Amino acid sequence: MKRAVYPGTFDPITNGHLDVIKRGSIIFDTLIVSVGRNPLKDTLFSVKERMEMILDHVKELKNVEVDCFDGMLVDYLKKQQTNIILRGIRTVSDFEHEFQRALTNRAMNKEVETVFVMTSEQYSFLNSTLIREAVSLGGSVGQFVPPDVERRLKEKFKHIYGKNS
Repeated sequence: MKRAVYPGTFDPITNGHLDVIKRGSIIFDTLIVSVGRNPLKDTLFSVKERMEMILDHVKELKNVEVDCFDGMLVDYLKKQQTNIILRGIRTVSDFEHEFQRALTNRAMNKEVETVFVMTSEQYSFLNSTLIREAVSLGGSVGQFVPPDVERRLKEKFKHIYGKNS
């Protein structure tokens, strides 16, 4: 059985992430979407909130699990009894960044393999940072994230800034 881990911050989950998850669920017998806790990143949503948002949108995919992890991804892979990482690529700069990460992971564990999936073109410019920024400035992001995620974003910014975004 081929198991893979799709790690990320997912702050928040976007339609681009969901596209990679759906496509990865076709490639692998089991796909573990794992929310990473990165102490170097300030996140808008808690790990629990991010996991809930992902779970809400993958429940129909029977071979997709949602989890979270701390620490090194290569250590987490061992815990999950796999050596395969799934990553989505949007742009050439993404590839350069992900290529470095893949080589670093392999240097730490020579068994680790990274599988890259090209993002569908309609999501090639999306990233969670741009989504958060747009909502914080009062923009609508309904075409980039599921409706419940946009609602959560607006609620979060209303809570932070005390106004309706």
